[in-house]
Amino acid sequence: MNATPKWVTIVMGVVVAATMLGACSATPAATPSPALTTAGSANPSNAAAHDEADTAFAQMMIVHHQGAIEMADLAAQQAQSADVQALAERISAAQGPEIETMSGWLSAWGEDPMPADSDMAGMDHSGMDMDGRSQEEVMAELRGLSGADFDRQFLTSMIAHHQGAIEMAQTQLADGRDPQAIELAQKIIADQEAEIEEMQGLLASA
Repeated sequence: MNATPKWVTIVMGVVVAATMLGACSATPAATPSPALTTAGSANPSNAAAHDEADTAFAQMMIVHHQGAIEMADLAAQQAQSADVQALAERISAAQGPEIETMSGWLSAWGEDPMPADSDMAGMDHSGMDMDGRSQEEVMAELRGLSGADFDRQFLTSMIAHHQGAIEMAQTQLADGRDPQAIELAQKIIADQEAEIEEMQGLLASA
């Protein structure tokens, strides 16, 4: 038997090596990338759902904000101090859009825009109980005052009103589930604590 020429052996070795190299390089291309097969992060079912605390927070804070705006709009017209007028205008301007935001949530959630009567303990139709007085009682008193007396009573009543909002927002942080509602609760606490401090300063100088 004749021996295989050396050059044939070399060529066959090159062909085999090239074939093996091609097979190896094709393997990764045939394997799907893990990034392309992972879809859980985009699944809508992973979104957090609202709970009863979120609903109660939105419903009752809307009512509470409406009471604050009623008081603030009166102060913007009737307050003697320009500082008190400016504060009242800021309160009204800030809380109006928040009412619209919370109303939108309730609509999207399929919830009633107003709380049930059982949820209104300690509240009347337009605001939080303020030092034992209802919204109507506070508004009636404010309408009968003028000058520095009006300013002092408005600031005293709005401080109590803000403290009620902060308590409601803290309940939302403890019991709520919806991320946007929790974020708004945090904002309300920060904004109204700052306004309470401002109003206490205005009272001290009145």
